[in-house]
Amino acid sequence: MKLSKVCIPFVCTALLLLGLAACKKKAGEPSGSTQVGIASWYGHPFDGRPTASGEIYDMEKMTAAHRTLPLQTVVQIENLSNGRTTQVRINDRGPFVKDRIIDLSHAAAQVIAMPGITNVKLSVISTPPTRDVAVYSVQVGSFANKNDADSLRQQLSGKYSNARLVYRDGDQTWRVLVGMEPLADNANALADTLDKQYGQAFVVMADPQ
Repeated sequence: MKLSKVCIPFVCTALLLLGLAACKKKAGEPSGSTQVGIASWYGHPFDGRPTASGEIYDMEKMTAAHRTLPLQTVVQIENLSNGRTTQVRINDRGPFVKDRIIDLSHAAAQVIAMPGITNVKLSVISTPPTRDVAVYSVQVGSFANKNDADSLRQQLSGKYSNARLVYRDGDQTWRVLVGMEPLADNANALADTLDKQYGQAFVVMADPQ
C-alpha cells in the first residue's frame, strides 16, 4: 500500500492493531520518507563476513540492512511496542524475507529492546551526498544450492533476458534476480507480476557488483 510521506496516524494505528505491517512503502521513494513494518535483526553467522557495501559486518555496531535505500543512508528506527528509538547506518542489503522492511544489527536491536521481530517505524534521516544511479531488480528466489537457483533462472530466462544469479557471501546463498529497471514504479509492477507466478518476489536495489 503506497502512502504519502507522512502516514495518517489513525490508519496506521488501526492496521497495527490488526497485526499488519502497515503503511509500507515501495521501492524508490524519496529521502525523508517513512515506513512502518516488521523489523528483524541478524548476528551469527553473518558477523565477520562482507556486507553489500564491502565493509565487514560487525554485529555490535549500529548498522542495518535494507533492500532499496542507498547504502550509507542513516535512518531512525522506533520500536512501536515500547517507543524506544535508535539511529543506524545502512551498509548491507536485506532482509531477503518478504514483508520485513529492515534487518538491524544485534547492537541496534538491543538498544530498542527488540528480542526477535517487531513492528517499527523507519524514518530516513539522511542519504549520501553522492551515490550510484538507482537501478532496481526483483528477487524471485534464494537458494543455498547453486543448481536449484540455476534451475529457476533457466525457467525465467525464457521470458526475461536478464534473469541472473547473484551470490550473497553474507549468508552464502544464490539469489535469482530479474530486471534492471531505472524506475521504481516499473520494478514494483514487475515484482507484482512475478509474485503472482512464483510467490515471495520483491524489489531490491541492483548494486554494482
